Amino acid sequence: MNENLGIFPDFRNFVMNETTTIMVKHFLTGIFISATLACTGANLHDIRFHNEETDTTKISKILLDATKATEGMTPEARVAYIGREFIGTPYVAGTLESPDGERLTIDMEELDCTTYVETVMALAYTIGEGRTSWRDFAYNLERLRYRSGEQKDYGSRLHYASDWVVDNVHRGNFKEVTGNLIGSEHQVKSLDFISRNRDKYPALADSMNYDRIRNMELGYRNHRFPYIKTGKLATKEIMQQLHEGDIVLITTKTPGLDVQHMGIVVIEDGEPRLMHASSAAGSVVIDKLTLREYMRRNRGATGIRVLRLNE
Repeated sequence: MNENLGIFPDFRNFVMNETTTIMVKHFLTGIFISATLACTGANLHDIRFHNEETDTTKISKILLDATKATEGMTPEARVAYIGREFIGTPYVAGTLESPDGERLTIDMEELDCTTYVETVMALAYTIGEGRTSWRDFAYNLERLRYRSGEQKDYGSRLHYASDWVVDNVHRGNFKEVTGNLIGSEHQVKSLDFISRNRDKYPALADSMNYDRIRNMELGYRNHRFPYIKTGKLATKEIMQQLHEGDIVLITTKTPGLDVQHMGIVVIEDGEPRLMHASSAAGSVVIDKLTLREYMRRNRGATGIRVLRLNE
């Protein structure tokens, strides 16, 4: 044992009988567990579960089963595999909002489009790290959902999709490939939908939360981002660029807002479809429509952005 590591006692003079061996093992196990929790950043008191027992059980089962089933798969294929595990899960909006303040929320029983994508990505990322603990999942979910990967307050949550993309791409969690795809172009929008609709967000009754959101929005004045227009999605060459497991963000005409919906690409009969938490269907589904037809019928949408999980 390295004598320079002062946290360890000097065991050289111990008589290594059975009792001493057990004591040493227990001591080192305690050190290991403490170090693991410190590394994951998991503070169990800061997590808001839907139901702690069922949520943690489901997370552990998915991680263990998918680790075996997705061995050798690309990160995108892993995302698609795990995404299917949630088909039929009820759609419920607003599960991250609570009068008791901002906390890391884990809810495996009720999902909206954003929490569905975040949950699947965090599970896939955890498996890519070779980890199977629900605590590691919680750590990765926090890394994806909050600015710089740390939950502090309402303003630290990445509310706008563009903010979510910029922050996570910068930290290497995933990449945006939209600009590399045939047919991509750019649009410019100033993001201020949340502050302009303060009455729709109960947390913004707190002036500090409102100021944090306004300050964040200032950084997204005339924000320029890539997208592929809806009309171009009818082109076979463009649709063939999509991979199963790609994350699709659906851009919107709504003033002050960048993205109205998100989901995961699955390929069926050679056609991309959207697997998503659908408010219309009331659950997580693989849409009956092809992605191009889904987009054609969505009058409020302008196009799509495409993300891929990093390993």
